[in-house]
Amino acid sequence: MKPQLVGIIGGVGPMATVYFMEMVLKKTRAARDQDHLDMLVSNHATIPDRTDFLLGKSSESPLQAMIADAKTLQNAGCDFVVLPCNTAHYFFEAVQESIHIPLLNIIEETVKRCLAKVPQLRTIGVMATEGTIYTNTYALACEKYGLSCLYPGADVQKQVSSMIYDKVKAGKSVGKEEFLSVVNTLRKMGCGAIVLGCTELSVAFADLQLEQECPDVVDSLTVLAEQTILFAGKELKEEV
Repeated sequence: MKPQLVGIIGGVGPMATVYFMEMVLKKTRAARDQDHLDMLVSNHATIPDRTDFLLGKSSESPLQAMIADAKTLQNAGCDFVVLPCNTAHYFFEAVQESIHIPLLNIIEETVKRCLAKVPQLRTIGVMATEGTIYTNTYALACEKYGLSCLYPGADVQKQVSSMIYDKVKAGKSVGKEEFLSVVNTLRKMGCGAIVLGCTELSVAFADLQLEQECPDVVDSLTVLAEQTILFAGKELKEEV
């Protein structure tokens, strides 16, 4: 198999894009530089906000910018592309139809990972942007696999949105108790797995080092990084 060139439609958001690339590097089984994936990133930070458009707060659609980036990456020789943003996956079909190379689906892969991780799973709880919740992308994916999908109530969702926009996107730290309070709310609602359905939350989760404390949490960005490695024909590094 010839080396695969991975295209990354990035900048959505910028910090999550950088963390995604770092995660791919850390999770690839490699003994030397040449064992790693070749990646080409379009860190297009000025793509219009996905949630603002989906909620009708802005008339600027991010779609054309994402299609343009996908085509640029395809024309540059990429074998497949990834989009490390859950909210932007509302536009998944339109972006995929605009190119002839595969676009990995972070939402589909994350739901499948939940099923593989939790035996007899029935309900998934999702921490995400209001845009992702409004468009029901996770609920639709869950329905496909016979699962229920729950989101936090309005007050708790305000807390999630604040962590995403007021903290991570603004370069500020998220408090551990603040994060865990949302996780515990979803646990009490009966969720057998809790998805970090926003890649900014993935950044906060890693910074807080909560993986051991939250074995029921499935991080969508981790899933996408691992699937990117495998799709490119590489092996995952064994967990120590």
